[in-house]
Amino acid sequence: MKSTLFGILQRIGRSFMLPIALLPVAGLLLGIGASFTNQTTIHSYGLESVLGNGTVLHALLTVMKSAGSVVFSNLPVMFAIGVAMGMAKKEKEVAAISGAIGFFIMHATINALLDINGLLTPGALPDGALGMTLGINSLQMGVFGGVITGLGVAALHNRFYRIELPATFSFFGGTRFIPIISAITYLFVGILMFYIWPTLQNGILHLGGLVNSAGYAGTFIYGVIERALIPFGLHHVFYMPFWQTGLGGTEVIDGVTVSGAQNIFFAELASPNTKEFSVEATRFMAGKFPFYLFGIPGAALAIYHTARPEKRRLVLGLLLSATLTAVLTGITEPIEFSFLFAAPLLYVLHCLLAGLSFMLCHIFNVGVGQTFSGSLIDFILFGVLQGNTKSHWINAILIGIPLFPIYYFSFRFMITRFNFKTPGREDDNEETKLYTRQDLAARDQKNNTGGLNGDGLNISQTIIAGLGGAANISDVDCCATRLRITVLDENQVDDALLKSSGAKGVIRKGKGVQVIYGPHVTLIKSNLQDCLESV
Repeated sequence: MKSTLFGILQRIGRSFMLPIALLPVAGLLLGIGASFTNQTTIHSYGLESVLGNGTVLHALLTVMKSAGSVVFSNLPVMFAIGVAMGMAKKEKEVAAISGAIGFFIMHATINALLDINGLLTPGALPDGALGMTLGINSLQMGVFGGVITGLGVAALHNRFYRIELPATFSFFGGTRFIPIISAITYLFVGILMFYIWPTLQNGILHLGGLVNSAGYAGTFIYGVIERALIPFGLHHVFYMPFWQTGLGGTEVIDGVTVSGAQNIFFAELASPNTKEFSVEATRFMAGKFPFYLFGIPGAALAIYHTARPEKRRLVLGLLLSATLTAVLTGITEPIEFSFLFAAPLLYVLHCLLAGLSFMLCHIFNVGVGQTFSGSLIDFILFGVLQGNTKSHWINAILIGIPLFPIYYFSFRFMITRFNFKTPGREDDNEETKLYTRQDLAARDQKNNTGGLNGDGLNISQTIIAGLGGAANISDVDCCATRLRITVLDENQVDDALLKSSGAKGVIRKGKGVQVIYGPHVTLIKSNLQDCLESV
């Protein structure tokens, strides 16, 4: 039962990655556009002649602001499409369009019932209960509406995409049946949601109030849990409700009720009336910046200094690449997994320090939001460029500076005290666990595995063998740094063989297998799928 639940959750988590991947670009457009069309910023820097109303740059930046804002305004339908596509096993494009259809019909149904019952008039429902969704005035379901639609459509798709209908109706069989059954199903789901969502919404708001009432302790616990779920790939499932629903708070901005920490931040970012960003919203985001930008480099330096002298040169290149990836892009898995599997106790310490970072940012009113991760780009865009008065970004730096030596000395002490086999400290018969592409090529040449597509095919063949053969693989997908695979028989999986393909680690829970590679995992997935299709 536990392994089945883990498999479902990891598939849900990876399906979140498609809509989440939109956020950095949308945030970049919105952040730059909002920053340099803000009249206060323009006056402060004396840029009226360059960025003032009527200038070409002002018009361009206004367009950028609008283009970025529309993505955040329509995230629910993107989740409906992305989750349906991500959870579908085959014919994913059909699942995607069916997810959109189900989403439209559900909200149109709710709108009709609200109108019939006279609930669209002002004051008929509590503030924040209603919201505009793609022009439809419906119950404010946020991304939960998208996720509910995506999951349901994916279940229908996987069950019926090969259905055969009687000859008279055969045209509507197979994949054509999916949008039809999705439309019918989500008409009834819309009716159901009309009656039960207000109760669920109240429960979410009360739970959000409980989290907020926990104050700094609640923020600490949130930070610890968010980081602790990284190895299982379930962190997206955990933090997304805080970012996109009433769990992360509710605020009225320019007369509009906005729910969800990230939604609140970007609504404030787009508003010309914002004097200071809401810390009650950014408490779920800002804490990443100090330990991303200072703590993780401190940990990397400790790993380097404790490596064996003859391996330091190799370790330096690997750690430098992984650390720059964490700082510049906010993808921390490469450096975190470099010590997670060798020394789990170090990861426990890392989780506690991450929670401390979140709590301190809350205490010192750091109001810096983010799109996807706590990268340097997000920090500059949503903190520094907004001005210290609005974001208090300097406090994040002041928190991060002492985190660097705390990470460095605590990691160095524990590595030497317990003789952890972190990169560069492995036994002579073991390879350093972080691989470069040149290492992989050299190993493949040594093993003389050859193939039509070079290294990509060699690695794919190794992965397939490590998963027990093509016949044992049920589903293949990936998130930001790892392959997420469902197998038919977990006993046929060979961890050692998977690691020989260049993986930094393997996580298994029943039939769910995660193989960690790093940010280039999408290329590995594409090569693997091509190889499977040719088998």
